[in-house]
Amino acid sequence: MYSKSLRGFLYFIYGATLFSLCACVMEARGIPVKTYRPPAEDTTQYQKQQKEMLDDIVRMRQVKENLVFTERRGYPEYIIGPGDVLTLNYWMPYSSFSIVPKTHESAEGFTLTAFNVTVRPDGKISYSFGDDIPVAGYTASEVRDILLKSARHYIRTPRLEVNVKEHKSKNALLLGQINNLQTGVSGPGKYPLIGKTSVLDLIISAGGPIMGRSSGIGALNFYGRSENWGGGTANGDMQRVELVRKGKKYTLNLYTSLFQGDTSQNVFLEDGDIVTVPEESTYARRVYVFGQVFGPGVFRLRDVNDILTAMAVTGGTTSVAVKSDIKIIREYKEREGKPLILSVNLDEILKQGDLAQNVPLQDGDLVYVPRMVIGDINEFLANIMPLINFINFPPREFRSTYLLNQDAFKF
Repeated sequence: MYSKSLRGFLYFIYGATLFSLCACVMEARGIPVKTYRPPAEDTTQYQKQQKEMLDDIVRMRQVKENLVFTERRGYPEYIIGPGDVLTLNYWMPYSSFSIVPKTHESAEGFTLTAFNVTVRPDGKISYSFGDDIPVAGYTASEVRDILLKSARHYIRTPRLEVNVKEHKSKNALLLGQINNLQTGVSGPGKYPLIGKTSVLDLIISAGGPIMGRSSGIGALNFYGRSENWGGGTANGDMQRVELVRKGKKYTLNLYTSLFQGDTSQNVFLEDGDIVTVPEESTYARRVYVFGQVFGPGVFRLRDVNDILTAMAVTGGTTSVAVKSDIKIIREYKEREGKPLILSVNLDEILKQGDLAQNVPLQDGDLVYVPRMVIGDINEFLANIMPLINFINFPPREFRSTYLLNQDAFKF
C-alpha cells in the first residue's frame, strides 16, 4: 500500500511539473547558447577566488614547519605540546649514582631507568632529575638535549632517549565517507597528529574512503534501470575533499594523488584541521534530459557530453517537440544559486550545420525539450525548480523505501 501511494505521488509530481512547463506562453526565449558569455565580473571574481585557493594549497603542500612538526634538523620532527606523554629512558653505567631504583641491568653493565611523564598545561614537566622543565614547543631530540644538562648533576655520563609515548596535543577531525574496519581504530572521528601528516595519510590510516559501492540512479531513472541509492554507505568523492583551516574552506582533488601520483594538492595537516570526504552524489557528474524525447532520464556526463549526444542517447525528439527552443538549465555557485537558462535551436544544428550551438554540457545540466515554445522564463524557472530540487535532494524516506522496493520508483 505504501509503495503504491509513493508511486502515485511521484507520478503526480512529475506530471504536474511537465504540465506546468507546457503551459508557459510566448514572452521570452532565454539566452541564445551560441551568444552567451559569462559576465566579466563573475568570471573575474571566480578566477580570483580559485587562484587564491590554489596558491594557498601550494603553500600548505610546501610548508616546512607548522604547529605539528618542524624540519629544523633536516628531517620532520613532532613538536611536543601540553597533554603529550613522554617516555624518558636513561642508560647509566652501573657504577653511576642514581636516585631511583634500577629497572634493568644489561650485560654491558648499564642500567635502564625509565620515566613516563605528562606535559602539563603550562608546557612543563617534573621528574626525579628536574622540576618545572619547559618542553612544549620543542622536538624530542631538543628535549633530550635540555634534560641531559640537568641530569648531569646526578649522573656522571648519562645516556638518554626521549620518545613521545602518546600524542595528545594536536588533533585533526575526519568526517564523511570513511570505511569502518572490523579491527583497529577507523571511520570518522578525531585523530591525533603524530608528525608530518598529509590529508591522504590521515584518510588512509583511518580506513580509507568508501569506494566501489553502487552509485545507481534508479530513483529518477525514466528508462528502467534499477540501481541503489547507496543510503549511508555512498562512495567518498576524492575529487572534492574539503579542508577547513581556521575558518577558511579549501577543496582538494586527492583522486590524482590516490591514483595518478600527483601530490600537488595533498597538503600537510595543521592542528585543528577539519577534513571531510563528501558523499559522491547519486548524480555526481551527470546530466538530466527531460521533456519530449523518447528516453528521458539521468545520464553520466561522459556518455552525454553535448546536445547532439543527448538527443542521440535519448532516442531523439518526439513529433510534438519544439526543437527550436530547447533549454539548458545550468546553476553556478558564484551566481548564488540562481540558475542560468540557455536556449538551443536544434533545427539550426541539424539543418544548417550550426555546431556553435552544440555546446559541451556540464555536470548537473538539465536539458529540457518542450512541447510548446517556452514563454516567461521566470515562470518556467518557478515551475521547474521543484523537479530540480527533487532530483538533487530526494527525501531520505524515499531512499529507504527505494532500498526495500525499487519497483516503486520506476516510471
